[in-house]
Amino acid sequence: MKTRSPFLNSIADYMLSRHYSLRTVETYLKWISSYIHFHGKRHPASMGDNEVTTYLDHIVLKGNVSPRTQATALNALVFLYKHIIKNELSLNLDFVRSKYLNN
Repeated sequence: MKTRSPFLNSIADYMLSRHYSLRTVETYLKWISSYIHFHGKRHPASMGDNEVTTYLDHIVLKGNVSPRTQATALNALVFLYKHIIKNELSLNLDFVRSKYLNN
């Protein structure tokens, strides 16, 4: 599994070496890449709680994602900051919670 980004490739290598499933790796890379692109391709190490909150708000308010999808995006970013950046996010992120109902 290779991308055009050396940074994303290093994340994939890290996850695969720790036996994450291919589906989890692909999903996390998708959300991490989306987060990076949303913030103008800034490196995640130069961002933190505020940028994560802004991104999570955006995917709910503009993307109308479901609560599970928002949770998956959050999990990918928590993983990124905890295991790759080594600077954990706050436990008190204040973002808009998805209330999407599939009717």
